[in-house]
Amino acid sequence: MTKITPDHLARSAFVYVRQSTADQVLHNHESRRRQYALADRARNHGWQDVEVIDDDLGRSGSGTSRPGFEKLLAAICEGKVGAVFAIEASRLARNGRDWHTLIEFCGLVNAIILDEDGVYDPRLPNDRLLLGMKGTMSELELSILRQRSLEALKQKAKRGELYLTVAIGYVKVRHDRIEKDPDQRVGEAIALVFRKFAQFQSVRQVHLWLRQERIELPAVRYSIEEGRRIVWKLPVYNTVHHILTNPIYAGAYAFGRTGSRVTIEGGRKRIVRGFKRDRSEWDVLLVDHHDGYLSWTEFERNQRLIADNANSKGLMTRGSVRRGETLLAGLLRCGHCGRKLHVAYGGAKGEAGRYHCKGGHLNHGGERCISFGSLRVDAAVGDEIVRLLQPLGIEAALSAVEQRMHEAAEKRRQLELSLKQARFEAAHARRQYDAVDPDNRLVASELERRWNDQLVDQRRLEGELEELDKDDQPMLGAREREGLMRLGADMQLAWSHPNATMVTRKKIVRCVLHEIVVRVEDNRIEMVLHWQGGDHTRLSVKKNRVGKHRWCIEEDTEVLIRELARMMPDRSIAAVLNRSGKKTGRGNGWKQNSVCGVRNRLGVAAYREGERAERGETTLDEAAAILNVSPMTVLRMIRSGTLEARHLCKGAPWVIKAVNLDRIEVREAANTRRKRPLTQNPNQETFTFQ
Repeated sequence: MTKITPDHLARSAFVYVRQSTADQVLHNHESRRRQYALADRARNHGWQDVEVIDDDLGRSGSGTSRPGFEKLLAAICEGKVGAVFAIEASRLARNGRDWHTLIEFCGLVNAIILDEDGVYDPRLPNDRLLLGMKGTMSELELSILRQRSLEALKQKAKRGELYLTVAIGYVKVRHDRIEKDPDQRVGEAIALVFRKFAQFQSVRQVHLWLRQERIELPAVRYSIEEGRRIVWKLPVYNTVHHILTNPIYAGAYAFGRTGSRVTIEGGRKRIVRGFKRDRSEWDVLLVDHHDGYLSWTEFERNQRLIADNANSKGLMTRGSVRRGETLLAGLLRCGHCGRKLHVAYGGAKGEAGRYHCKGGHLNHGGERCISFGSLRVDAAVGDEIVRLLQPLGIEAALSAVEQRMHEAAEKRRQLELSLKQARFEAAHARRQYDAVDPDNRLVASELERRWNDQLVDQRRLEGELEELDKDDQPMLGAREREGLMRLGADMQLAWSHPNATMVTRKKIVRCVLHEIVVRVEDNRIEMVLHWQGGDHTRLSVKKNRVGKHRWCIEEDTEVLIRELARMMPDRSIAAVLNRSGKKTGRGNGWKQNSVCGVRNRLGVAAYREGERAERGETTLDEAAAILNVSPMTVLRMIRSGTLEARHLCKGAPWVIKAVNLDRIEVREAANTRRKRPLTQNPNQETFTFQ
């Protein structure tokens, strides 16, 4: 008591209260009562103004952020504190930095420290030494306790007997053993998630399907009164992802899947917990430890699919199916540098896709690698896939019918299980209501409300099942089944069907193709298709020349327009092109304006009347008039090879050089055909040539 001076009593006494964890706050009440009782002890020592700081309840004293401790230091620096009360040094700090900072500040402002063992004046060398040793022992004690606890946990985990929590779908039967949850609804809901992932091969698609069909998944809710309880609700994405990535569902025991990192922020230690570690860094992994919902091989396949669906996660991942009109996005790899090709869209509506590899240019400032349009490549790969899948078309159609029926059965099964659970909950609520004294309205009214809520939930599920029964018609009628089988027999028709979206085609491509290695050599795109089964196929596609695009007309059509422009006007050229089946770049028929546009682009002048005669060229009718024979006679002479002529296409005029009409053999042939006598057939009234 000689260390407590009137100067100390004139200032405030601060009582610092702290417990390390929230669990200690909930259950260790005696320790907290002892710390609060220090306020009475301070008053017994003569302090009138006593302030209790309990902002750090549930916070560790090993160096993390503690607002209560910082509030105490601020009050000490302001000179308001005459004494600091704590039951022991470990309550004030568990690390040397905070402890020695507190001692230093108390010594500067002449504040004393009191615990259950005595009174300490930090200005005195002996007391300062004793306080320093107490802080060091407190820090050492924490390290020893942590090391012992962690080593004991690791030894138990190596045997596969440590269970801090139990995942949904399992229950703890002993302190060191788990089994599948006997609740049939829980087990079938977990199995449904894995079946749907095998079908959709995407976590997001499974999540969207469950939300669309209004299928609930089990979740755990902890409370002090009831402990661990299963509740049912519509899933969020993280719930589905956790089920698909947790190795416990594959019958494996894993420990150390997450870790912690220590950083320095604001001069204090900050511990970040819960970051995921690679499988090679897990502390324990025991395969075939207990019964699983799927095999370990299937689990590893699922993890590869999930990792492969991740976009922007490296050069070796394909990424999930994304929006866009390109068929092979994520599957192409450059055969020159090994980088994954990316997609860029252009055009008036942003629908023209183009594959490009420019990672070297962006990352290292080098030259751009390869780039080409998507239309020809996508069409070639699509045709190859259709060709190889054609024998499996009927089988795929039958599988689609079975899948539609199976999906309806799964939804019905989940509704039936939900209804059974709701009926049980309603019956349980009724038994609780029947067991209470009706006169005790405080309890009876609440139990009656719970019973009514369960009856409403039961009626809702019965209504959904009744609606499903009303709509329980054959999923596919005779006409729909016939149409589906026709599509199965003709895979090309199914591939190009208007209802077959680009997303559907992309999923088909990813089911059969693992990767495509592509090179550009001599204006040709050389591809090596790596199929999922391990086979390889080579495919070569001609690359568009510079300045060409998908709306360009064919080269032979350009040549034809160039030739016809020297023989007839634009209107006649359009008629000839339409009769010969030629189309514009957009697949339309030809008109005078479109012919004029192409001719101007090619730099070809329009036809002038009499231009053909100036070049010494005649048509079939003109040659017949010169030779004084019929046009059919001239045509026969051309076909027999007597008369040379040129014919560009169907519907185009025959072009005959005028000089060829003066040849002797042509004149003699014309004279012979004109002088051939006529004889009468005795059986007919018409005359025929001999």
